[in-house]
Amino acid sequence: MIVALALVGSTALAAPKKKKPAPKPAPANTGGGGSGDSGEIEMDSSPSSGSGSASAGTGSDSGEIEMDENPKQGDLSADLAASDQNNATVQTGPLKRTPISWKDIIVVIRKPFLKLHRVELNPYVGVTMNDNMITHETGGAELAYWLTDVLAIGVEGMYYIHQFGEPYDLVARQARRLPTVNQYNWSGALDFHYVPVYGKFALLDRKLLQWEIGFTAGIGVGQSQVVPRDKTFPGFTNLLIEPNIGVNMRFFITKWLTLQLGLRDYIFLDHFEPTDRSPKKDPTSDEAKADADSSLINNIMFQIGLSFWLPTSFEYTTFR
Repeated sequence: MIVALALVGSTALAAPKKKKPAPKPAPANTGGGGSGDSGEIEMDSSPSSGSGSASAGTGSDSGEIEMDENPKQGDLSADLAASDQNNATVQTGPLKRTPISWKDIIVVIRKPFLKLHRVELNPYVGVTMNDNMITHETGGAELAYWLTDVLAIGVEGMYYIHQFGEPYDLVARQARRLPTVNQYNWSGALDFHYVPVYGKFALLDRKLLQWEIGFTAGIGVGQSQVVPRDKTFPGFTNLLIEPNIGVNMRFFITKWLTLQLGLRDYIFLDHFEPTDRSPKKDPTSDEAKADADSSLINNIMFQIGLSFWLPTSFEYTTFR
């Protein structure tokens, strides 16, 4: 009997070390005992097992305690959702009470410089670029009113100072004849401006510089004067109709000061001293002008100037 009890005890001790299949549900009329205690241990170690709910006695009570301590997953999810909703209500409570407007959404920064309903005064200097016989330096100014931020209308005026280039003297010395040239005295025009492009770039990685590119077209008048080859020949002046087109680039320095660079082409039909001598010995200016030769001129000029803006500041009238 002692040997039999020892064998039974050793078998009981060795049983947990072996892999056993999941326990089968116990019969409803099974009483408490060693197997019942073992069922309670299984329920404690695995509360989600179905065998705990089928056990009778203290095992059934233990199963109810486990269910109270660990609520169902569905109930926990509902609690978490309710908690998140409460937090959202606390964080976004003021926004829910105040309707959201497009004014509260900032997508693009405002333009740093506005030209709408402002006056631009642009004094500038210029120089001709496509005549190597005679060069004209100009001083002038333009007054423009900006109807919108991209459209403007303005008036300009220029005064010319001329000087003869080196080729003028070389031709006279080598070919024994003087070139036919005219000098320009003054001009004025009515101009229209359109600015389709603007942007910014980093200056030495320290400061952002705003810029824009615009186009100009206009119509004006000017005066040219013949430079006679023969000093006894009477000179004359021409009143010119001068359409013009151009492109310019503007850099914004402050709210009231900008730097402007541009190219302008003034197109006109000019009249020069006739190549052949007049049949009359001493022609008058009108007679010499009647025999004059004409030619279509493209007077291309480079201009640079500073623009002063009035009023000196501006206000934004629309939201971002």
